[in-house]
Amino acid sequence: MKKYILIMLVMGTVTNLSAQQLQISSLYDLQGVFHNPSTAGVNNSMVGVSYRTQWSGISGSPKTATFFGSFDIPKMNIGLGGYVYNDKTGPTSRTGVELAFAKHIPTNNGGVFSMGLEARGQQYSLDRAKLTTTLGSDPAIGTSDNKFMFDAGFGISYTGKKLQLGVSASQLVQSKLDFYTGNLTRNEEGRLYRHYYFHGKYTWRTDDNTTITPNVLVVYLPNAPTEYQFGARVEHKEIFWWGVGYRVKQSFMLSAGVNINKKFTIGYSFDIYSTPLSVFDAGSNSHEILMRYNLKK
Repeated sequence: MKKYILIMLVMGTVTNLSAQQLQISSLYDLQGVFHNPSTAGVNNSMVGVSYRTQWSGISGSPKTATFFGSFDIPKMNIGLGGYVYNDKTGPTSRTGVELAFAKHIPTNNGGVFSMGLEARGQQYSLDRAKLTTTLGSDPAIGTSDNKFMFDAGFGISYTGKKLQLGVSASQLVQSKLDFYTGNLTRNEEGRLYRHYYFHGKYTWRTDDNTTITPNVLVVYLPNAPTEYQFGARVEHKEIFWWGVGYRVKQSFMLSAGVNINKKFTIGYSFDIYSTPLSVFDAGSNSHEILMRYNLKK
C-alpha cells in the first residue's frame, strides 16, 4: 500500500491531480506572509523557523522546513516579508523563496487596509532513479531532473484591532513544469496552478487575562476539492496559548505554545488525519513545531 501512496504523492507533484501544490501549515497565521503578501509587516515585525512532518508513519512522506520573516516600516507605510522553504516528498523536492511587498493604508478607525505583491522562485527536483524503480518508464517522469520556475501572486487584507480579513492568489502565471515527454494537451500537462485563499480571524477578549481568537481559512484551486479549515486559539495572560482546529473531511488539529517576555514564541501542532491515509495504513498523524522572535513587544 505504501508503494501506491508514494505514486500518488509523486504524480500530484508533476501532473494535474486533486491536490494542493503549495505547502500547508497548521500554524500558518503565526508565520507572517504564509498565504497573503499583503499581511507583510501588519502583525508586527518578526523572524522565525518552522518544521512540519506530515503522515509521519509512512516512508517518503512530506517534510517541510521554512524560515520566514515579516517587517513593518511605519515611516513609509509599507511592509516587507517572505520565506525560504524546502519541501520534500519521497523522490521529489521543492526549494524556493517567496518575497512580499505590502502597501499599508491606515483607516480612520485605527485599522490598516493593505495591498501586497509576491514574487516566487522554485526549484523542482526529481530523483529519477527512485521513480524509475517504482514506475518504470512512465513518460510523466520526463528526461529532466530539475526545473526552476518563477511565479507571482497578489493579495489584499484589512486588519483592525479585533478583526482581520484577507483574500489572495498565488501562482498567477501558472508556469509549466515540462517534466512530461508525451503528447498530452495543455489541459493535461504539468504546471503550477493558481491557488486562491480567503482567511479571517477575530480577537475576542473575554476578560482581563484571556482572549479567544476564532479563525477560518478557505483554499480553492481548479480541479481539486475546496479546502475548509476552522479553528480557535485561547491565550492566557499573553503567555500560554492552546488551540483546536478542523480541516473538513481531513484532520483534527491540536496546538499549544508559550510566549516568553512577549517576544519569543514556541508553538507545536499535532494533526490527527481521518482521510485518506488512515484508511489504508498507520502513521497518518502530522507534527509541526514553530519558533518565532518578535522584534517588537
